[in-house]
Amino acid sequence: MMAERLAPPPRRIKLLVGVFEQETGLLAAARAAREQNLPVYDAYTPYAVHGLDAAMGLPRTRLPTVCFFCGLAGLAAALAFQLWTATSNWPMNVGGKPFHSLPALVPVSFETAVLLASLATVLAFFLRARLWPGRSPVSLANGVTDDRFVLALGPAVTFDPRAGEVLRQHGAVEIREIEAAP
Repeated sequence: MMAERLAPPPRRIKLLVGVFEQETGLLAAARAAREQNLPVYDAYTPYAVHGLDAAMGLPRTRLPTVCFFCGLAGLAAALAFQLWTATSNWPMNVGGKPFHSLPALVPVSFETAVLLASLATVLAFFLRARLWPGRSPVSLANGVTDDRFVLALGPAVTFDPRAGEVLRQHGAVEIREIEAAP
């Protein structure tokens, strides 16, 4: 009983979902929905559709920024560690070279930058897309991973008659209202 009071009830939102057989219908419906100020919640496709992000009005991703700064941090950390090791912790005179010979530090620094940038980018993507272990997948329509394209219009349009008409005009073979977790 105590756990029931502490755990918040799961939030559910209502979406209007249109299933399309062609990607052209999905793109046209997404553009038309945005032109009529209907919020586009998400689109689900079996493969990447060129121009869908612009049709949905999505902003540019910030993942390249995360990648760049984490790569820079990896480069700085590797250089700092190697310089500290070569000059302070374990100085060795090898072939008369100076202790802080930068060309010798480039390969490890480059690889560390690439490693940290890639790991941070993947982690940031998983967190942003809410793809963590234990999350159960939700399928909005049968065949969405095979040959169907799905456009979900946001919670504010479930009772708007224009939303269903936009989907119908652009070739939706199935239109239904569903409840989903945000």
